[in-house]
Amino acid sequence: MQKPSELHSSSSSSSPARAALLNKLRERIVGFAASRMQRDVAEDLAQEVLLLLHQKYGDIERLEELLPLSLKIVRFKMMAYRRKSQRRGETTSVPVEDVPLADPALDPLAAAEQRQLRERLVAAVSQLGERCRRLFALKLDGRRFADIQQILGAASINTVYTWDFRCRKELLDRLGGNWEQVR
Repeated sequence: MQKPSELHSSSSSSSPARAALLNKLRERIVGFAASRMQRDVAEDLAQEVLLLLHQKYGDIERLEELLPLSLKIVRFKMMAYRRKSQRRGETTSVPVEDVPLADPALDPLAAAEQRQLRERLVAAVSQLGERCRRLFALKLDGRRFADIQQILGAASINTVYTWDFRCRKELLDRLGGNWEQVR
């Protein structure tokens, strides 16, 4: 961006007094904005305000008129900057180094519970009859009830539903009446 003195160098009313006025105004704008936000952002906003003053309010010459106007503009620009950073999530972002990496493995307690449940299921299924073991194997293979009916040679699909219900009930009984292990 251009310096304040460069902004008005092409202007016909350019004078050392005008450059000094703009430098003084810039210092005040930066001081005001820096008291409320980071210094580098405050300098950027001050430069934007000076550019706006040059483009839209070039007819205003006196510091008494320019200072309140510039402070009002910089307040609006600061609010817009904060809204923009909030919208982008810049204020709530967490550095990547501070985020713990998730362990893809189960925690030891969950792994132990899963292993115990698997052992209980294998023991209970091994005590079931041949038809129930075969029915569960076909269901675990992803077969539909109509397919199971044909494979097992059942007369009706309702027979397969009944076998499934009875086998699940027997498995639940062999597990102690509860799918979860009671502690």
